[in-house]
Amino acid sequence: MSDPASSPSHKIKPPKGEAQVWLAAMGLSLGVVMVIALLGLIIVRGVNVFWPKRVVEFTLAEGAKSAPNGLLKFSGEIMVEQKNVATGHGELLVHMGNKSKDDPGSTYRFIDETEIAGRAQPAGLVVAERMEYGDAIFYPVELRPSEGASVPAADPGFRSELDALMAANAARRHDLLKLEQKEIGALNRKILNHELAIKTAEKDTGLSAADRDAVVKTERAGIASLQVEYEKLAAKARDIRATLTKDILAVRLSTGEEREQPVGEILRMYAPNDLGFFGRIGVFFGQLFDFLWEDPREANTEGGIFPAIFGTFVMTILMSILVTPFGVIAAIYLREYAKQGLLVKTVRISVNNLAGVPSIVFGVFGLGFFVYFIGHHIDQWFFSASLPTPTFGTGGILWASLTLALLTLPVVIVATEEALAAVPRGVREAALACGASKWQMIQRVVLPASAPGVLTGVILSMARGAGEVAPLMLVGVVKLAPSLPLDLEAPFIHAERKFMHLGFHIYDVGFQSPDSEAAKPMVFATTLLLIVLVVVMNLAAILIRNKLRKKYAAGTF
Repeated sequence: MSDPASSPSHKIKPPKGEAQVWLAAMGLSLGVVMVIALLGLIIVRGVNVFWPKRVVEFTLAEGAKSAPNGLLKFSGEIMVEQKNVATGHGELLVHMGNKSKDDPGSTYRFIDETEIAGRAQPAGLVVAERMEYGDAIFYPVELRPSEGASVPAADPGFRSELDALMAANAARRHDLLKLEQKEIGALNRKILNHELAIKTAEKDTGLSAADRDAVVKTERAGIASLQVEYEKLAAKARDIRATLTKDILAVRLSTGEEREQPVGEILRMYAPNDLGFFGRIGVFFGQLFDFLWEDPREANTEGGIFPAIFGTFVMTILMSILVTPFGVIAAIYLREYAKQGLLVKTVRISVNNLAGVPSIVFGVFGLGFFVYFIGHHIDQWFFSASLPTPTFGTGGILWASLTLALLTLPVVIVATEEALAAVPRGVREAALACGASKWQMIQRVVLPASAPGVLTGVILSMARGAGEVAPLMLVGVVKLAPSLPLDLEAPFIHAERKFMHLGFHIYDVGFQSPDSEAAKPMVFATTLLLIVLVVVMNLAAILIRNKLRKKYAAGTF
């Protein structure tokens, strides 16, 4: 007799749904691979911005069509190697540098590899980062200090003399920045206060004509004395600025052209072809440090992004402080106090729908309600002397934080409600049985036990708020903010000030820059930094949540 199990009618069938499980696993794997690939691209391209590249001296064949400005010999850094689809030939994107006032065009050129007759990496080629017009690539010829004899590049003491002059000019730039931002800025604020006092006196109907004239005379005398001091400081600033152009470095480009480069405009100078691995590591960290701590230059395509980092951090923290109490209070009322019925269901549906509203809608609401309505009335009540120049009636970090708080409020409400609902009923009844009131039960038992879930909502809101750009463009973010919203000057927190944001900085550099090729490195570096900043803030919140979870481990969490 044959075995029934071996007959076709008794074959073992695979469990139902196994194909769907494999499809789900494939979808998850594909998603993970895409995320890793995206992060890998951002990390590689972002870190590559600060790594000092070797400088190549190119020689092109006679009649080469890709010769920049007809030059057959030039030097530059190879940024990208790719294939031209139209010609089928390989081509190089080369950063040539050496932009100047007379030649302000793009310093990036595509070179056809078939037209390259020769390439070399000669020693002695220098890359200099400048205050204006980006990098310069040249051979040093002679140092001509304003005081003392000239020093040729072949002299053994050339580099030490140049480093000393660069350090002296760096100190002058620091003094100039301090003079302009601190001392002259303080004078301007004092002059503005005197002008506001004059406007207030002129609008005060309670003052007699004699008293009004006396106030105006006193304030104008104060302005006159400040103007004298201002002229002295301005003259001092002009003198410092003039000294920055006195020390000259004579240079020769690979094209054979000779130029004079003021030493005061050079921020950093190194010879990448002469550096070993550890030397390049030193340059890498130096450029990374400047990127994190310096202010932007050259339409945000050069320099650092510290104001954008600071603005993003302050706005995200302020948004979290604003959204957390409102979200928690709303969730407590909906879960613990509100009578469950049609109205509460409608509110919950509305909250869930708000989470899907486009962010630009919140930006328009913030502009209309916070800026034009509340800010306008604040100016009329407290800053009437400054009108028609608005103080709070224009975009600022306070209105931006409130707008993003509204944007992320549904996330906090939903997460808090779920956390409150997860607290066991027995814990609540035990607290009530011990004589606690309902509010005492919520305050002492339910809220501490649900704190990890509440923090989960705050973490999600921080992640979304830190990356939003569209609403910020309407309520306070700017391309370049001269002053930070938080500083050491009273009242220390300046809620009315506009600010810079990493997300908007990426948009501005990537899509509004006049030189797209020069902006690409900054886009990748800023994107990487934004991801790092969001991850750091989220990790800090996660650590707090895990600490609370361990503390209340006896409960549901």
